[in-house]
Amino acid sequence: MREENLSLRSKYNITAMFYDILDYPWERVYKEWRPQLLGDLRGKVLEAGVGTGRNFQHYHESVELTGVDLSDVMLGKAAKKAKKAKCKIVLLHDDASDMHLVDSNQYDWIISTFLCCVMPDEFQPMAIEQFSRVLKPGGKFRLLEMIYSKNKKIRRRQEFFSSFVEKVYGARFDRKTVQYLEDSSELDITGTRFLKDDVYLLIEGIKT
Repeated sequence: MREENLSLRSKYNITAMFYDILDYPWERVYKEWRPQLLGDLRGKVLEAGVGTGRNFQHYHESVELTGVDLSDVMLGKAAKKAKKAKCKIVLLHDDASDMHLVDSNQYDWIISTFLCCVMPDEFQPMAIEQFSRVLKPGGKFRLLEMIYSKNKKIRRRQEFFSSFVEKVYGARFDRKTVQYLEDSSELDITGTRFLKDDVYLLIEGIKT
């Protein structure tokens, strides 16, 4: 694990203790999206930033899932949900910007929900390089992130909550994930769309 990420791990080890309760208002929306984001995935899937494992129940039974997270406390909570999942799950305490526990060229899919908006900008190119390394040629990725809205009313609301969101989750709305993906020599974006307003951005692509 990169030493610079230790503070983020410490933050999430604390947040993990009440994460599901704290996140409940948003989860009422997210739970409607999870089936469409995950239900069509097949083969070997790596989920980067599994958190407390809220995605697990939505994977198809044939999926072989590897879940990676920076926080060991989050993984402890995820392990309980993994027992109720239909698919096979292996959980790894690893840094998505390093992934030294994950072998190269073995995954059909990489999925992450709200990982990159949490990850500091300086680590995002490293994480994207790791995504490229562990995906098979032709493997695909699907990343769900939050960005600042161009709607003034929504933007004001985001700015009002931004300090809280960054303090508790380490998340920001101004990450440059799309730019870093566009800079990748092996990963191509095949499509982007918003799931709600112009805030919840779904980024899909492939390893060439």
